[in-house]
Amino acid sequence: MQFIDLQAQRARISDKINAAVAKVIEEGRYIMGPEVKAFEAQLAEFGQADHAIGCANGTEALALPLMAWGIRPGDAVFCPSFTFAATAEVVPWLGASPVFVDIDPNTYNIDPDHLEATIEAVKAEGKLRPRVIIAVDLFGQPADYPRISAIAKKHDLKLISDSAQGFGCTLNGNHPIKWADVATTSFFPAKPLGCYGDGGAVLTNDAALAERLDSLRVHGKAVPSDIQGRTFDHDTKYLNMRIGMNSRLDTIQAAILIEKLAIFADEIEARNRVAARYNAHLADHAASVPAMIDGGVSVWAQYTIEHDNRDGLAAHLKSQGVPSAVYYPIPIHQQDVYSVYPTGPGGLPVSDEKAGRVISLPMHPYLDEATQDRVIEAVRGFNG
Repeated sequence: MQFIDLQAQRARISDKINAAVAKVIEEGRYIMGPEVKAFEAQLAEFGQADHAIGCANGTEALALPLMAWGIRPGDAVFCPSFTFAATAEVVPWLGASPVFVDIDPNTYNIDPDHLEATIEAVKAEGKLRPRVIIAVDLFGQPADYPRISAIAKKHDLKLISDSAQGFGCTLNGNHPIKWADVATTSFFPAKPLGCYGDGGAVLTNDAALAERLDSLRVHGKAVPSDIQGRTFDHDTKYLNMRIGMNSRLDTIQAAILIEKLAIFADEIEARNRVAARYNAHLADHAASVPAMIDGGVSVWAQYTIEHDNRDGLAAHLKSQGVPSAVYYPIPIHQQDVYSVYPTGPGGLPVSDEKAGRVISLPMHPYLDEATQDRVIEAVRGFNG
């Protein structure tokens, strides 16, 4: 049994992927080839955005808008601690400070009430300038964007939807970009929409920002607005207008993602069927099963339950041949290198508690009912 079965998906579309990869190899346009632009257009349409900018990975997808907005030392970026380190990691890259916010106990996403209290506390202290909120679509479901967006507007902050786990999730039929200034995602192979290596993207409805992001991902190259009214008869990548980075999405990965995106909506539906069946059979055998925000549709990057004896359950599942995973056993704010950064008023008690209680079960679109039953019976059979 696989925790995430990537080969089951490959069996479905291997001929198309093999042909797409072979075409790239034969044509030889390995960097920023035509498949990159084609995939960006399709990704933007799927995610209800005007623009999508591919990049090298989901971490740099978070860094690029921070760079575009000029985030610098003394700036505060508010984010949850109960997430992968990349969410906060990009902030010190620019000399700014992450400020950690607690999570909602039901959805595990950033708690809007604690977020606002944290922003107000930082403002009152006066040491940092509040600039950006990064909300994470943890385990695949959308954060409370209507409330978070209202808070961002009230305090004149930018809002990033970190949808590395949640690209494709919706809230009342809308993707996070309806509320966020940018939405970012990762194409790490285990993500719901993953490639066969590293990759990422930034989505936005801001044309000027999209152009700047395009510049930043290619070493700060000149973009059309940079060369208006001036003559430069050479490749614009040799006219560098800003400090950028090398963060391009490989053409081969874009070609693979085009084929995967074509079946993504169907896979999201399949993931929701698996999650519903898990919920129905496990509700009485766990401290909690996943709770969805009203109007939300998750892409179920992970299916996560809580258990009073999480580690005992993990050992039992292993003995039954059922894989599991723990996200995240040490919240970011507890890790030594991040412990120097501030947390919101009262600390992060919910994040601290959940880190010892959550456990994720096998989840992917090709999890048949017989395999689901093995997982269900293994969980139900634990009496610890």
